[in-house]
Amino acid sequence: MSEERGKGAIILATLRSRISDGEYRPGYHLPPQRALAEEFEVSRDTIQRVLEELKTEGWIESRQGSGSTVRVTLPIHVTTQPKVPPGRIALGPFVARAFAQSVVELDVFTFTSESLDTHMRVQSDAIRNGQIPAPERIAIRILLPSESTELPYPRARVPVDSTADVKELDRILQARTREIIRRHTSSLRYALRNLKTDGLVPEVVVSVREVPLVPTHKLYLRRGVEGLIGPYKIVERRLLMEDDTEIDAWDVLGLGSTLIRLVHDEGDPNAVGSVFMQSWQDWFDSCWHRYDLP
Repeated sequence: MSEERGKGAIILATLRSRISDGEYRPGYHLPPQRALAEEFEVSRDTIQRVLEELKTEGWIESRQGSGSTVRVTLPIHVTTQPKVPPGRIALGPFVARAFAQSVVELDVFTFTSESLDTHMRVQSDAIRNGQIPAPERIAIRILLPSESTELPYPRARVPVDSTADVKELDRILQARTREIIRRHTSSLRYALRNLKTDGLVPEVVVSVREVPLVPTHKLYLRRGVEGLIGPYKIVERRLLMEDDTEIDAWDVLGLGSTLIRLVHDEGDPNAVGSVFMQSWQDWFDSCWHRYDLP
């Protein structure tokens, strides 16, 4: 029984992390209890207890016959780092620490901005609901791969003897990815700018610049304070298209990737963390000022 309880704690931490990092987005239906039990190799009773705890904490809502769904408004943990599997640092608490300041400054280099969109909407809802104080200013700078840059992923994965038109499949996959980039960038802009429109935050600036680069790592920086950097994982998965067709593809996955935390040491600017932090900030600034594409 104690072993099951121990596994339950790990599963609870894992599901919290998947939600806070955007792998399970607001409105997302969690996998069935049977599937979760098989994935984590535990009984359905253990999964039921975990889901009940997530419901109590405000992460999910459940309806009989409809399963469990991630809530649109998620709980906010500003100062507490949630328990996550060893070797991982969650994005959620990093963003929450930024929004705990009177002036929110974030620099981001990302592939699609999907994870960022999730966390921006979580913080926006928290401000609206009075869960956290409204900051005086929000300034977000985002670097994204330009429309003219060919994306190396996703790419169709088809058998050698297949008669499928690989170039056409790749074109469809690329168009899908571009739409994801546009949709999530627009979503986070809308969520944050409306805070100013509605008189909740005096100043909101969300700036996006396109660069002729495709990130191999996701990068999040709180200027002069801390940063997160983590590699995108190349995975094989089946992608669902808008017309409900499916394409087997090689893709990059940022959700769930290992994030390394860089912390600036005010007492020692030559400390390893300080040097790495400043190096990545200098790199971001140089890209920001070098590329000012329409």
